[in-house]
Amino acid sequence: MIQKNALCRISLMPKPRLYEVLWFVFICGLIVYLVARGAAQGGYPWQWYRIPRYFGMFDGSSFVPGPILKGLVVTLQITLASLILSMSVGLSTALLRLSRSFIGRAVARAYLEIIRNTPLLVQLFFIYFVLAPILDLGRFASAVLALSLFEGAYASEIFRAAILSIHKGQWEAAFSLGLTPYQSYLHIILPQGIRKMLPPLAGQAVSLIKDSALVSTIAVYDLTMQAQAIISETYLAFEIWFTVAAVYLVLTLTLSAGVFFIERRLKGF
Repeated sequence: MIQKNALCRISLMPKPRLYEVLWFVFICGLIVYLVARGAAQGGYPWQWYRIPRYFGMFDGSSFVPGPILKGLVVTLQITLASLILSMSVGLSTALLRLSRSFIGRAVARAYLEIIRNTPLLVQLFFIYFVLAPILDLGRFASAVLALSLFEGAYASEIFRAAILSIHKGQWEAAFSLGLTPYQSYLHIILPQGIRKMLPPLAGQAVSLIKDSALVSTIAVYDLTMQAQAIISETYLAFEIWFTVAAVYLVLTLTLSAGVFFIERRLKGF
């Protein structure tokens, strides 16, 4: 019965109308037309046929990944590590903001104000050139730490808002059962807040993927750094940057689709 009700709710979700699909196709076609016309007017010699080799080539029976695929792997590694760490930092900061400890609230508040009011690039440089030599961190670890602290500050407000949205009666019920604050968060509060956290956290994850391009400034050979290296050798500026933009677009759309599916399942049950 529960599965049947869930399927009924999912089937009642609004579907895109025909004119909306046609309008989307028209906008995409218009963008392609304007880009092509601008290139024709400027006399730029497009060389798209050279792009596939930078994804990879077959050497006999084996596949040799190209610089774009290698950079994509590094980008995914940085994004995944930063996402896990930023969620941990965000949840810890949110709990400190909601705690009764004055020192904990002050530390969390100071961290939020510093991170949210300074540029990510400055934070990245500070961690890499100042903290990394002290803590003996490499480029990869410095990049992950900078992204995690930056995204964790915004994620903490998402966690805090979701926790505060839970009715106080849930807390009273948890305490009446003899649960500790930790058990109340783990078994009652956070599970109810997941539905409210998921959409904004997905937006933060998308921002994390895009912000990861800044790690190229400290010589981390991610997707953006590999693109710059290719352009310096081939001068295929437009082709490479459009390709890299398409790769980032595929990553963010895939993530958004996955979160949408999870959100739909959670609403169904």
